[in-house]
Amino acid sequence: MRLPLFIAQRYLLAKKSHNLINIVTWISIVSVAVAAFAMIFVLSVFNGFNVVISESIHKMSPDLQITSVNGKTLNINEFPFDKIKDIKNVELVLPTITEDVLFRNHDRQQIGQVKGVPDEYYQVERIKSSIINGDRVFETDADVATAVAGAGMAYYLGINANKPFTMVQVYVPRRGNASSFNLENGFNTGHLFVMKVFSTQQDIDETTVLAPFGWLAELVGYEGLASDVEVFINQTANVNKIKRQIKQILGPGFNVDDQYEQQSTLYKMMKSEKLAVYLILVFILVMATFNVIASLSMLIIEKRKDTGILRSMGGDNSLIRSIFLNEGTIICVVGGIIGLILGIIAVLLQQYVGIIRLGDGTGNYIVEYYPVALQLQDVLIVLATITIIGGIAAYTTVRISMRMKP
Repeated sequence: MRLPLFIAQRYLLAKKSHNLINIVTWISIVSVAVAAFAMIFVLSVFNGFNVVISESIHKMSPDLQITSVNGKTLNINEFPFDKIKDIKNVELVLPTITEDVLFRNHDRQQIGQVKGVPDEYYQVERIKSSIINGDRVFETDADVATAVAGAGMAYYLGINANKPFTMVQVYVPRRGNASSFNLENGFNTGHLFVMKVFSTQQDIDETTVLAPFGWLAELVGYEGLASDVEVFINQTANVNKIKRQIKQILGPGFNVDDQYEQQSTLYKMMKSEKLAVYLILVFILVMATFNVIASLSMLIIEKRKDTGILRSMGGDNSLIRSIFLNEGTIICVVGGIIGLILGIIAVLLQQYVGIIRLGDGTGNYIVEYYPVALQLQDVLIVLATITIIGGIAAYTTVRISMRMKP
């Protein structure tokens, strides 16, 4: 196999009798390089957006969420909080209640979710940092409880994030069969004093208001009950290991979901989008290999005299096929490596320097520049894709050309 590869390298570097073949060969290399550059850069941009979205979700999502397999609620009086707290690297184990409600502020109203959380919920640093106008301290009296609204929900309700001291009415559907559908008989009504606003992932911001756990439990009639239990762990700990330990403690009657499983639909959608873009870029790469086919076909025609000499010296068709097959593969691989190197440099410049801005740079976005994240698996996938498609194009071209009579 060394002889065909050696001859193929000589054919690539040597000057051809027709200058057009040299031009077409370099066009082939450049076209493959451009396709490889586009593939690695676009895939890195998708990785960057995935990282930004994951970080936003991570701010307001527990590391592990425990829910009951049977039913909407779980009994917190019988729940083994102490056993889970004793697991190494577990920092907080908190019951929470989440209910669909109607929020109303004067003439504005919005359907969303109210999430009842204990005071310890705000001890988690990433949650505390998501509050955009200072640390949160609960102040609950007999009639009114203070709350933290998502930035999107605050906007819909006409609450100023800088001056959010607003009284909001909360309507929760009454449990059981209501006698009628008017507000008095069909809903439990409460009031929340919105003092703070948090900002994280858009879907959460637009739907959620955080309220005291005890206040919401009384409003919805969840005495001794919770919708789920949230577990926060040390960020250096192994989530899967702790997840297995909790499952052993709880048994089959509970689901224990990590952050990926909590947002499985969103993550699957992001993976599907990345796959769709990858397939589109593969199609572009296939179009680029037509230049390789043209270059290789012209080279086969030009080198028929050389192939005749090789046959007279005892070379068979297998040797000649290998020469041109290596030639086509080399063109694709060289172009692919050049494109990958340039793409990696561009990704690193975007990541650490910032070249392409998001929007007009007015600061209305979560990040100022297009986020990128380079992953080794993407580099290997792009290189393998180029090699496979280039090899198929070269094999097809050589096979058809060798059947043609001189």
